[in-house]
Amino acid sequence: MSSSVDDSPYAGRELAEPQARPAFTLTDQSGTAFDFAAKTSGQPTLLFFGYANCPDVCPTTMADVALALRSVPADVAARTQVVFVTTDPARDTADFLSSYLDRFDDGLPNGFIGLTGSQAEVEAAQEAAGVPLAENDGTMHATSLYLFGTDDLARTVFSAGDTSAEIAQDLETIAAA
Repeated sequence: MSSSVDDSPYAGRELAEPQARPAFTLTDQSGTAFDFAAKTSGQPTLLFFGYANCPDVCPTTMADVALALRSVPADVAARTQVVFVTTDPARDTADFLSSYLDRFDDGLPNGFIGLTGSQAEVEAAQEAAGVPLAENDGTMHATSLYLFGTDDLARTVFSAGDTSAEIAQDLETIAAA
């Protein structure tokens, strides 16, 4: 049973059931296979599905994540991985994702990881993460930002209206667990 908002330890939306870190492999912005579950296991990880040409939600979410990471203790920021999976693999090449994410992660201890693949691979990753499949060539997509803890479970998720302060608060909570 989910806690009510008043007694939840999280600023984001507490998931009724913790969600396991999904297993999928896509190609990172350097062109290398990236096994999400293996490469992020045991680390606080923020996972978001979006596309680089997005005019609003995606850049705002990445900017909020970057602000959150700049406001948490350095050790929390250094342990946190940020993974952005494109929902528009036809346009979001590895190089394009790299230049897009470089706008947000400058000066942070870990660069944001951009993942792409074939349409079928990206859809399989969305299914593995329990995210609704993007539609309209990837431009209509879920806006959920999942925070996985060191125990490889997500207990909280953020939406487009959540702030960098709320993300930072939950990062500190999750990192301390």
